[in-house]
Amino acid sequence: MRKEEKDNLKLMLQALIVGLIAGAVVGLFRFGIEKTSAFWLYLFKEAHNNPVWFVAIVLGLAAVGIIAGYFVKQYPHVGGSGIPEVKLQLQGKLQLKWWQILWRKLIGGIVVIGTGLFLGPEGPSLQLGSSIGQGVGEKLKQSKYNQRVLLATGAASGLSAAFGAPLSGALFVLEEIFHNFSPRVWMNSLVGAIAANFMVSYFFGLHHALGMPYDHSFPIYLYWHLVILGIILGLLGHLYKKGLFGLKKVYLKITWLPRWLHGLIPLAILIPIMYYWPLITGPGNRLILSLQKMLTQSGWALVGILAFYYVLRIVFSIISYDSGLPSGIFLPILTMGALIGATYGTLMVQLGLMPAHLVINLIIFSMAGYFAAIIRAPFTAIILITEMVGSLLHLMPLAVVAFIALLIDQILGGKPIYDSLAAAMMPETRLQPISGEEDELDIPVYENSKLVDQEIKDVNWPDNVLVRTIRRGSREIIPHGDTVIVAGDLLILGVDHNKRSAAYDAMKELQGVELDG
Repeated sequence: MRKEEKDNLKLMLQALIVGLIAGAVVGLFRFGIEKTSAFWLYLFKEAHNNPVWFVAIVLGLAAVGIIAGYFVKQYPHVGGSGIPEVKLQLQGKLQLKWWQILWRKLIGGIVVIGTGLFLGPEGPSLQLGSSIGQGVGEKLKQSKYNQRVLLATGAASGLSAAFGAPLSGALFVLEEIFHNFSPRVWMNSLVGAIAANFMVSYFFGLHHALGMPYDHSFPIYLYWHLVILGIILGLLGHLYKKGLFGLKKVYLKITWLPRWLHGLIPLAILIPIMYYWPLITGPGNRLILSLQKMLTQSGWALVGILAFYYVLRIVFSIISYDSGLPSGIFLPILTMGALIGATYGTLMVQLGLMPAHLVINLIIFSMAGYFAAIIRAPFTAIILITEMVGSLLHLMPLAVVAFIALLIDQILGGKPIYDSLAAAMMPETRLQPISGEEDELDIPVYENSKLVDQEIKDVNWPDNVLVRTIRRGSREIIPHGDTVIVAGDLLILGVDHNKRSAAYDAMKELQGVELDG
């Protein structure tokens, strides 16, 4: 066996270890949220019988806001979902201490998400996994490139464990986080994701996160509904992103309360919501699974209730997330998508334009469409919903809704939400001295790249960049001056560790296209 093959097998074994540890940690994370959520639901139920319980509720929620806010004050990158941080880490633009993130995110995420705020555990789960991958890579003294592979593996493992969806976990990291489909990345990410899913399945059992009866095919003659629904999802997804970034500016104007205590604002608003509408609180999985029972009702009142739930979810999820508490938006996005589909479907049923038994289809299609419009990862959206629902029978309508919603957001000038969040937190560019530590940068060459058909010697390569290898299909080419670059090549560049970020930006400009990686 060649040395390279041995190294790859060794790295895969380490990816397996990362996946198992990430699965155990995220399993603990999910268990903590589940028990904390049950505790708060119990307190609010008791408050209906005895208002004295409100004293405990107010004091408890205040303690949650102070504890989680203090964690964020200590280490700001604990706040939010953590996905933008992982993107910047993989681009070499941000350095984080994995242990400082890990324990704070674990505890902070459990106490915050368990309260019932409209926040999800998936982003924090991804960051928990990436921190474990980073820690394993550092402890085993891997190269900088392999450390990033393990970090990406941990991210895929964390998301896989959160949703019970290993394919989606690996695909999301490739499509939206790492943007690199090289064999070393996708193979190790998949190994870690499968191992993490095995771990949580062992403790929580094998079941689909959003398993719903989904047996009726959506007829071709009704596909015009999918076009309209995709347009609505694209418009509302774009509105959500506008609101998310707009409210951040409002929070910055609140000076009477320190920034690290802004989480007290949504926690205070949560009290009446939790008291009157406990079903719709939390990440949203309980609400999604209850929609099928709600659809047994009929009439215009149901249309109004579903629309009201959606408005409440979109407004309060933005208020909750922008406060800076440790939390994610994945499941809240799917919940809003489900409510849009349910509202549209029940409206069409009332108008006599669609049979009632197909509303469940629109709920599922809308989750994928809303996710695709906001996250801008359509393939992940399709596979994620397929894995969570547990059916492969309806990929075509899922794809139609997802891509129409994505197209509408693109036409409106929308950007992938995590790219925008990452850009907003990117530290100011500072001139870094050469470290002398070798690193690697993988650059895919797209069809419309300016590098296509160029000889190596004719390219004005950035400073401190060396073209080590060109991967072309299954071949590895040692380049020389006359080597011609073709579309589909993967350029393996040698760079100084401190110059990796600058080299990435320079290569993006040199290619004249978005590298996405």
